[in-house]
Amino acid sequence: MIAKVVYPRYAVIRLRGIPTTPRDIAATLDLLRLRRKFTMTVVVGSPDVLGMIEKANDWITWGEIDANTLAEVLKRRGRLVGDRPLTLEHLQRWGWRSFEEVALAFVAGEIDRLSCGRKVPAREGQRAPCIPYLKPFFRLHPPRGGLNSLKLHFSVGGDLGYRGPLINDLIRRML
Repeated sequence: MIAKVVYPRYAVIRLRGIPTTPRDIAATLDLLRLRRKFTMTVVVGSPDVLGMIEKANDWITWGEIDANTLAEVLKRRGRLVGDRPLTLEHLQRWGWRSFEEVALAFVAGEIDRLSCGRKVPAREGQRAPCIPYLKPFFRLHPPRGGLNSLKLHFSVGGDLGYRGPLINDLIRRML
């Protein structure tokens, strides 16, 4: 039996705008679904995704997201196709009991992605392997308290690049 590799889950937030972005970086950000400033996606930290994150490192910030923060993002910023809010009733229709259950399942690696994009057949009595019709990105507000610097990396006092679990504090300031 082959063991399933569980990669860490990362929140990736685009902090820099569109006009001066080189084409190759813009294409990478497009693949990550980060098409506008202050949008966030939650990705699985596989080697190919980490390569894309490293390539766009000067336009984004990223780190490990925890289940509580992800549940709060789903509650407050989750949107369905048609720009409707993600509701508890929608989750329950697909077999999930709460936002926290979805967040824990994703962070623990039980499900591989949050968004399906379309209706996914679920067996009777089982929950869906993701949230159908959920948009694969979250639109956030600019952070309360502002940013330090969009030209420096987090390790030297700026806001760009890898910030580890401290990404959760930034996300809470942006909700």
